[in-house]
Amino acid sequence: MFLARVIGSLVATKKDAAMTGRKLLLLRPLLIDEANPGQFRPGTNTVVAVDSLGAGIDEVVLFCQGSSARGAAGMKTLPIDAAVIGIVDTVDVLNKKIYPSANG
Repeated sequence: MFLARVIGSLVATKKDAAMTGRKLLLLRPLLIDEANPGQFRPGTNTVVAVDSLGAGIDEVVLFCQGSSARGAAGMKTLPIDAAVIGIVDTVDVLNKKIYPSANG
C-alpha cells in the first residue's frame, strides 16, 4: 500500500467495457521527507487509479498497485494496475501528526 494525494480526475469516453462507470483519479504519491520526517514530500510520478470510495481532490488516500489492486473489492475482473482502497483520516510519524497538518 502507498499514500497519495488526489490531484485530479480523468475521463475516458472510449475504454474497455469492464471500465464503464468507473471513476478514475490522478494520484501523486506522497513520501515522508527524510530531511524533515514531520512532513510529506510529493513523489515524481503520477498514477491513474480506479476509485470506488468517493475520494475527492486534495484528499490523501491509500492505494495499491499491480495484482494487489485487482484484489480490492469489485476489482477482480478489471484491467487495472492501481486502486484507491482507503481515504486517510490522520497520519502520525514519530509521535507527530503530519496529516491533517496544523497549518491547514
